[in-house]
Amino acid sequence: MSSVSYEDSQTVWEEKMAEKVLRLTRDELTVELPFLSNAFSSLLYKNAPNNNGSGLSTSATDGEYLYYRAEQQLRLFEDNPKYLTRLYLHSIFHLLFSHLWLRGDRDPFRWGVACDIAVEHTIDRMGAKRTGEDPVYEQTGGGPFFRPLSLIRQSLYREFETQDRPMAAAVIYRYLDTLSPEMIQTLSREFFADDHFFWPQEKKLNEQQVLLQKKWQQLGKQAERRKKQQGDDPDEGAQAMSVQLQATRSERSYRQFLHDFMVMREELRVDPDEFDLGYYMYGLSLYKNMPLIEPLETREEKRIQDFVVVVDTSYSTSGEPVKRFLRETFRLLTEQDSFFRSARVHVIQADEEVQSDTVLSGEKDIEELFSDFTLKGGGNTDFRPAFRYVNQQLEEGVYEQLCGLLYFTDGRGIYPKKQPPYKTAFLYIEPYEKEDIPPWAIHFLLD
Repeated sequence: MSSVSYEDSQTVWEEKMAEKVLRLTRDELTVELPFLSNAFSSLLYKNAPNNNGSGLSTSATDGEYLYYRAEQQLRLFEDNPKYLTRLYLHSIFHLLFSHLWLRGDRDPFRWGVACDIAVEHTIDRMGAKRTGEDPVYEQTGGGPFFRPLSLIRQSLYREFETQDRPMAAAVIYRYLDTLSPEMIQTLSREFFADDHFFWPQEKKLNEQQVLLQKKWQQLGKQAERRKKQQGDDPDEGAQAMSVQLQATRSERSYRQFLHDFMVMREELRVDPDEFDLGYYMYGLSLYKNMPLIEPLETREEKRIQDFVVVVDTSYSTSGEPVKRFLRETFRLLTEQDSFFRSARVHVIQADEEVQSDTVLSGEKDIEELFSDFTLKGGGNTDFRPAFRYVNQQLEEGVYEQLCGLLYFTDGRGIYPKKQPPYKTAFLYIEPYEKEDIPPWAIHFLLD
């Protein structure tokens, strides 16, 4: 007969008590923030013990489980229960803001720091009050997750808010590019909370990760709706959460936006939806080598054929945002199998005149473009030369079927008055004057 050791009994007891602590923490947050109750209840709990000095340094999540170390949970509950509550909320906001699934080509460490800053800023605004014109919040606040602001936080928040820059993860990530490695490490320590060990490591998400992302996106929408249904004026925390949720939707919106530039065309490919295998096999069995119905050789699909991307290379547009925009655009196109076999994408650089035209027809061309990418130009912005150039190519039959033109710009330039014979969209990297945009043009603010 086997016996249970004291260590085993202690471990089981710690696990049970740690789960009770997590449920108590969840319930306390639900009372404080009832519009997030569905999100708080959407994680399962799993103990991740620290074996031989390895393992989690704190709690972590992958969107399905909240991983914890039982002994640490109990210690925190006894010493600092308010921090434990904040830690739980921190992980939930990472999920609601889709931070786990939006990294893409970004550096994992700096992306993690940016996400931590975005989440902590949101929590710091929960229950806080404004102090007149001072963008930093009073040192009084409510909620079980409140903590005084350090000088580092006050300085960072003031810098963003006085410049009217949203503290979304992607914006913060670009800001980190301007800082020294030592300063980034300082911010990492200041805003550290949960462990990102279980975040997806690959750039391309698998099916399970996509489903988890959609689940938490839906929970975010539910939270916004429930908050609005309360009928109260939105407080600082609710506004901060809404800003973050809107920022995480930018990539999804851009993906949908690109779909508007797709056209229907016959592509040489068997269409299984139009092919009846039963009749086909019956013909082979009856007449040997003569099927009754041949499989259809074509099907209609939405795919991009010819596409023009114009990059504003004026003095006010820098190289890194342009590269990120191009990479993200091509990533969205290629990961969804959006290209026809004969697709061509013209990348045109232009300021007050057309500087270059690079034609891409596959992934190899894309990699070659990015391997030695430099902006050509640097003058003033005039959108008209690029349109004249594309119109001339259109008349000369350069394009098989031009689906549309995207113009990546800061928005300050001379727009053409006449509408071109193709879809046109101006994509902006910062807030812009909408009244300057021609009524026929589509406009979209990129994150």
